[in-house]
Amino acid sequence: MSAAPGPFAPLRQTTFAVIWAATVLGNTGSFMRDVASSWLVTDLGAGPAAVSLIQAAGTLPIFLLAIPAGVLSDILDRRRFLIAVQLLLAAVSAGLMVLSWLGLMTVTALVALTFVGGIGAALMAPTWQAIVPELVPGKELKGAVALNSLGINIARSIGPAAGGLLLSAAGAAVTYGADVASYALVILALLWWKRPARSEDALAENFGGAFRAGLRYARASRELHVVLLRAAIFFAFASAVWALLPLVARNLLGGDAGFYGILLGAVGLGAIGGALLLPRLRAVLDADGLMLAASITAAAVMAVLALAPPRWLALLVLLLLGTAWIIALTTLNGAAQAILPNWVRGRALAVYLTVFNGAMALGSLGWGLVAEAVGVPAALLAGAAGLVLVGFMLHRVKLPAGEADLVPSKHWPEPLTADPVPHDRGPVLILIEYRVRKADRAAFMHAIQGLSVERRRDGAYGWGITEDAADPEGLVEWFMVESWAEHLRQHHRVSRADADVQEAVRRFHTGPEAPVVRHFLTVSPGRG
Repeated sequence: MSAAPGPFAPLRQTTFAVIWAATVLGNTGSFMRDVASSWLVTDLGAGPAAVSLIQAAGTLPIFLLAIPAGVLSDILDRRRFLIAVQLLLAAVSAGLMVLSWLGLMTVTALVALTFVGGIGAALMAPTWQAIVPELVPGKELKGAVALNSLGINIARSIGPAAGGLLLSAAGAAVTYGADVASYALVILALLWWKRPARSEDALAENFGGAFRAGLRYARASRELHVVLLRAAIFFAFASAVWALLPLVARNLLGGDAGFYGILLGAVGLGAIGGALLLPRLRAVLDADGLMLAASITAAAVMAVLALAPPRWLALLVLLLLGTAWIIALTTLNGAAQAILPNWVRGRALAVYLTVFNGAMALGSLGWGLVAEAVGVPAALLAGAAGLVLVGFMLHRVKLPAGEADLVPSKHWPEPLTADPVPHDRGPVLILIEYRVRKADRAAFMHAIQGLSVERRRDGAYGWGITEDAADPEGLVEWFMVESWAEHLRQHHRVSRADADVQEAVRRFHTGPEAPVVRHFLTVSPGRG
């Protein structure tokens, strides 16, 4: 048995290493831009609601557009798509730079450009995740994902501090200019990457079909529902500290832009430490225990900040915040990744990003309004109390283990047809005829309920089980699929774990032959 690849093994892949390094620099520039924007809005005399609006403007587009972006990442050339998005983000930062240089910046302009930048981030996020399997061998995929998380936190630890210092020394225009330069480096790396041309696929999905398939999967996956619920509630309460941190730095701690950047850098350093500590924590805590520990730690940090501690203590507790944040992010993202098959991974992760950023955006707006009404310290204390309460409540809603084998089984034979069927023909009704002894009826019905979930996840929009009125042992499973092409895709989507579910159902069949499968195509009035 060969040893598992080391944590830095993916960096031996030249393409991954180049794009990873460029991405770290690009994210560093983005964090510098965010520090400049968050601090600049306080210089413009804005109150807590406007400060929190900057946070919301950056995350709300991801809430609105992550799912369409996930679809685009599956149907467009990912390299060209990423280059186009990087050009958009560079234009946003260039606009911020020019307005700051000319002294024309307003709160409205800052929020508007931040929102456009959020659109770019929304379009980019699912695609960055989707290209990782193209850059490394399968055995190094987990290591590559971990390195991407590490890279983000390296940027988080360097970018805010560098941005704060540059903002103090040279002003907002120069800080935004540094971000423009970072996008140029990412674009050059993407231009250098010679991505193989996509092969033609007769079953390639269009935007509408792919969008509907992703939503059907998300609606039918009960395991994904648990992850989304846990993420939405955690981030809605934890967003209080991110929405109000600029005001904590300025009003409660009496700091300047440089100190605010250092505070954010401490969060990034804590996240790096948390990433290194996580393997040891996993040895003693399961995923639910890690989430509870992260909730309690983040709540304690919020409570300490509400008391306007000395600056040195604020830096120490923000190290703990970074540790708690990376533990929660990694645990929830890992749970989502573990339950998703490859065919829908980008779209389902986009749903996760939608929930994550929606909770952050709405939470930021909500906590900003609370701070306007009762003050920043009281808002932080309320957020901390709520986070502890929901942490213990949700501890009973267990995260999925994600141990199923999701590799495509390829066991389902292609349907037999009298004549070739156009791919756009539909809807399609599929009937599967079983013979089940009366004594086995209850057990069969229990087993086939699991199969109904699989059918709906993989493309069916209706499912049912019926019995023959003249022969109670004759049962027919039926389900509907929107087109013939979608049914063919359904054949390719069945995983090994799903194949085991299908086999468990077929064991109850007592007929001399395998269950009969019939396909019925809708006939339009004008069809001969």
